Amino acid sequence: MTIRKGDKVRVRAGKDKGKEGEVVKCFPKTSKVMVQGVNIVTKHRKARKQGETGGIVKIEAPILACKVMNVCSKCGEASRSGYRRLTDGTKVRYCKKCDVEN
Repeated sequence: MTIRKGDKVRVRAGKDKGKEGEVVKCFPKTSKVMVQGVNIVTKHRKARKQGETGGIVKIEAPILACKVMNVCSKCGEASRSGYRRLTDGTKVRYCKKCDVEN
């Protein structure tokens, strides 16, 4: 996955198409990411302890990583990310639109 925790992403498909947010958590095995403010679902919570209240709560749910795209910090566009090796052997990501390292 080219998307990491802390990246700013834009949703490309689904009910939240066009929204932007920061990646809160990544799930590489299932190829899903959790984005802040995107894919809000309602969950019915049952009171587990005495004195605790149950009810309907809104939480963020994971979204497929293929439905989001990295937003470049320089050009502000949603673009694909590529990898390149520097002369010292380190691997860095770069924006394929403006060719700037992220």
